Order: sequence, then C-alpha cells, then structure tokens
Amino acid sequence: MLRLNGIKLKPGEPVEFLIPAVCKALRITTEDLVRWRVSKESVDARNKGRILLVYNVDVELPPALEAQILNRNGGEDARIKKVEEHLFVLPQPERTFAHRPIVCGFGPCGIFAALIFARSGLRPVILERGGSMEDRIRAVSAFWDQGQLDPACNVQFGEGGAGTFSDGKLTTGTGDPLNRFILSELVAAGAPEDILYKQKPHVGTDQLRMIVVNLRESICNAGGEIRFNTCMDHLELLDGRVTGVGLSGGELLPADTVVLALGHSARDSFRTLHSQSIAMAQKPFSIGVRIEHLQREIDMGRYGKTALEAGLPPAEYKLAMRTSENRGVYTFCMCPGGYVVASASMEGGVVTNGMSFRNRAGDNANSAVLVDVYPSDYGSDHPLAGIAFQENWERRAFEAGGANYNAPAERLGDFLGTGDTEGKRAGQPKPTYRPGVTWTKVETCLPPFAAKALREAFPRFGRMLPGFDLPAAVLTAPESRSSSPVRILRNEKKEALDVRGTAISGLYPAGEGAGYAGGIMSAAADGIHSAMAALRSRE
Repeated sequence: MLRLNGIKLKPGEPVEFLIPAVCKALRITTEDLVRWRVSKESVDARNKGRILLVYNVDVELPPALEAQILNRNGGEDARIKKVEEHLFVLPQPERTFAHRPIVCGFGPCGIFAALIFARSGLRPVILERGGSMEDRIRAVSAFWDQGQLDPACNVQFGEGGAGTFSDGKLTTGTGDPLNRFILSELVAAGAPEDILYKQKPHVGTDQLRMIVVNLRESICNAGGEIRFNTCMDHLELLDGRVTGVGLSGGELLPADTVVLALGHSARDSFRTLHSQSIAMAQKPFSIGVRIEHLQREIDMGRYGKTALEAGLPPAEYKLAMRTSENRGVYTFCMCPGGYVVASASMEGGVVTNGMSFRNRAGDNANSAVLVDVYPSDYGSDHPLAGIAFQENWERRAFEAGGANYNAPAERLGDFLGTGDTEGKRAGQPKPTYRPGVTWTKVETCLPPFAAKALREAFPRFGRMLPGFDLPAAVLTAPESRSSSPVRILRNEKKEALDVRGTAISGLYPAGEGAGYAGGIMSAAADGIHSAMAALRSRE
C-alpha cells in the first residue's frame, strides 16, 4: 500500500475530489485503484486568506504497479511512501486462570481490559461503583437540573467513566501501536468512521454513550459479567498474591487476576489501597478554570474572515506558555460548541469539566486553562497529599458558589482588573454551567500561585489567539480533575508493588487513576497492555 501525503482541498469540496488528485500525482488511472482510504485529515489555517483541508491518502494498487511507482519515484517525492498495515493479534493465555479475572472500574481502561479478557474466553467480572448508562444519565440530569448529587453515580462514576460526559476526544500523543485497534473497535461499536483519519478525532458525548453500551454488550456476549452499583471494599492479599476482592456489601469474590481501572476520582479506593500497604507516590497534576468564549469569536481568531465559509469545522485551539516563575500554563480539553458541566463526585465540592455533542453546535467554546501543580505545593510528603489538596479547593469553591453546587464564575476582564462593562451589558457569552453560577472572585477557590499564573497567561494567550483575552469571556472554577495526583507503583510486568517494593502477583493498577494515562485513548491502551500482561503471566 502507498501513502500519498499533502493533498489539499478547499473547505466544502467533497472528499471524492481526492481521487483525481491521487491519480494525477501517481500517474495512474482510476481503473488502477484497488481501494483507497483517507489516513489523515487536518486543517491548514496558516494563511487565513486561503484555509485548506490537507489529506494523506492510502492507496492499494496492483503489486507490479506499486513497485513501478516506487522505482520511478526513487525517493525523490517525499509525499509518496510505502506503508504496511499492522493488525493487532490477541495473545493467548500462557497459563490456566483458576478464577475469572476481575476488573474494577468500567471507564475506557476497564472496558478495554475486559474486552481483551472476554475475547480470550476468560469471562471477566467487571465491578462498577456507578450505575448503568441509563441510570447514570438520570442521576447526572438530576444533579444538573436540581443540584442533587449522587456520590456513587455522577459525571465521574458509572458506565463509561469520566470521559462519557466530555467531548469524546480521541487524540493521543502516545503513538501506541494499539491506537488503530482501539479506534477500529469504537467504529465497530457505532462510532463514525472519520475518527480513523481525523487529525483531532472526537465522537461527542451523545455518540459516546451509545458506543459504550454497545461495547458492554460485546463484552457480555463474549462471556463477561458487569455488576453495576458494586464497589470494591478491599483486596484479599496473601503471600505476595491477590486472592480476592471484598465488596462493599460484604461479598468476597475469589480472584487471582485483578485490574484496578479505578479512575482518577476514586479517592476512597486510593485510601483503602494505601491502608493495605500498596505502594503509591505523589504525582504532579494541574488546577485552573474553564474559560468560555462565543464560538464565533474563536472561529474568527483562528480562521479570520474565512470563518463564515461552509465546510470549516468549529475552530479549536491549544495554547501553552511558561510564566516568569517557570510554571507551566496550558489549555486542555478544548470543547468547540460545547458546555461547561458540573463534575463533582464529593459531597460539598464543586468541580468543572467540558463537554460537547458530536455536532459541536453550541454557541460557546470552552476549555480548561490549567496551571502546573507540583508535589512541593501539597504541603505534605504523604502519598495522598495531592488528593487532600484537590479536596480543599473543591470545598472552597462549593462555599464560594453558595453551598448549592453552583460554581464560582467571573468575567475575564474583572479577573484581570481591566473592567468588563461591555461584556456585562451584552451578557455574552452566557455561562453554560448547570445548576448555575454565582458571580464572585474565582481566585478565592484557587491556590494563589495558580491565580497569579493565570493573570500572566491570559494576555499572552490573547496574543497567540486573537480574541482569547476578550474581557467578556467567562471563567468558571475550579477545574481540578484533569489528571490523578497519585500514582500506584508497578513493575515492568505491570504488577503492583507493596511498600517494600515487592511485586503483588496478579494485581494490575492501570489507566488514569493509577497515574499511567491521560484521556480516553491512552487509558484504553493501558487497559489492554495490563490485560495482555496478565495473559502472558505464567504464575
């Protein structure tokens, strides 16, 4: 198969226009094409007067013709190269499993770990503290509409994990060879095929919910069992091995293989594991705010006057800088046409996140603007000090918002001290956070170093992206769950370690909660790697 890079189309031109361009570049006819597919699509917005869509196209030709083109090219045209398809092959278990594998958590990491076990014929048992998708949607709606938080079933906990109520981003910087397999499984479960080639693929919260349910059915059809509203209470450990999982209701499940796909908000589970002498370490994370602009303002900043052209997707951005005190500030989880959502899982705490639907048709764009937090900021060397740090600022936000799960919010002009009379008069953009916002000073629920860093970053970001520092932009606080502040230590076989540094056979901490992933794709990949490590284990 040959890959032809850098074919350009105007926004709005159908993808079929690629065929004559491919044939011209390769000097072939359409009859020579066995099959073709887009391998990558991106937006080239460097020239705002002439924005283009750029494609890489994979082409299968008769072998003799392919060889002829490569020989003729002789490496002179860097756009043309040979590529090989790498198919994921499921390894067979190298030992007999005395018990069904147990997967704790049914987010991306747990889903894909369970999928591997199920397809290996091992009939995994999945424990999910939250409810099924149907129950979870009802619980989240009650929270957003009436401020009624269910600590066990919410934006963080339940079928699909925290990513379910997000933009459904499928970008990853890991370059893991499993990425193509994961995307293909999502397509098989109902995701649109364009996630296979978009530079910044996403499915949206609406489609992701359906996809997760279809993955659940696939696991169950292969022999898996999912227990919703079921939480791990403790582990049974004996002579350096995991022997079972105790449930909150008192039941004990025997086990010789347990994947801990807990998610970054399972704070009670982290405390339980720490009490059982599972080795953990502090880990840096980030804290900050959600910023909302009108999507059309971001479109103008990125695309210029061509923002009104049909065929251009809602504009995205990714900004980063270091402050004068060498602290990183960056945008994260940018949601075009999206919403800021209440994401608390702790009673008496406020947390924000971003979400959008597949069509990204909302009036506002939002993203987190985050400041690096280091273990030295925690004020303690306890492994779980980062969790206490998070909880402190989430509680302060709850009080600042009115102790009713409203979030503290402030116009950017007021936060920077530049004034915002125009924004207040126009009332745009309107905050999208539900149940609602309380207009106050957001710095009261941020560490002082974070507020200082944000004040330095916003004007700089405004120079990078025109319109980003408009005074009417809305800040909603805090964003505190972008990653886990703790890492569960493991060895090269992905087995957990105890506090003496000894491996615990059969126990596999994985994914974002364990500190080894950040986002849907990397969490799914780590779940697969952990399941495969269990399959390859000979103990």
